[in-house]
Amino acid sequence: MAGLRAKQKADKNRRILEAATTLFRDQGYDNARIEDIAEFAEVSVGTLYNYYQNKGDILVATVAMEVTEVLEAGAKIVAAPPLNVEEALRALINQYYDHSLFYLSKAMWRTAMAISIQQPETPLSKRYTELDGRLCAQVVELMETLQRKGVVIAAVDARAIGEVFFNNLNMMFIEFCKVDAMPLEDLKMQVSAQHRPIAQLISSVKPA
Repeated sequence: MAGLRAKQKADKNRRILEAATTLFRDQGYDNARIEDIAEFAEVSVGTLYNYYQNKGDILVATVAMEVTEVLEAGAKIVAAPPLNVEEALRALINQYYDHSLFYLSKAMWRTAMAISIQQPETPLSKRYTELDGRLCAQVVELMETLQRKGVVIAAVDARAIGEVFFNNLNMMFIEFCKVDAMPLEDLKMQVSAQHRPIAQLISSVKPA
């Protein structure tokens, strides 16, 4: 019985998040009302408030859903990465980017980023920062895995270089979200070009 209740709760939560993301895209974050989200999700307003206090909570929960899914997919890459620094980085980062607009539009990402910056001491902002930290940790884990496999030079600080790669991919994603007309493929090509010389420097196998 407890398992059934948990499933029903998870299903309602998923419906709320999917309803919210649809309305945020169609109407804009500011215009979408809690009442409309509840109606679209086929739950009462009271039920919705049992899950989330406001739209900001819903938006960050959507970011969390996005990050959780890319981390799960990324874990498979980290467990068995291509034995080439540049290729391994590209596989992991492109997996992040390819999923980035599945739930959230660029406008929604901008709103989530703004909330995290404007209200740094709120639970919403701290949750956003924690999610960024988990992504960064996965990039670091990839570098450490490649180093253990002898692909990254032993003398390299794998944690520091992983953080450098993450900070760059994160900042470039912010710039991508600022420009509605910028295609995802352009973002991927730019980041790959920026990472290439660093990847070659830390690789134990030099190009011929």
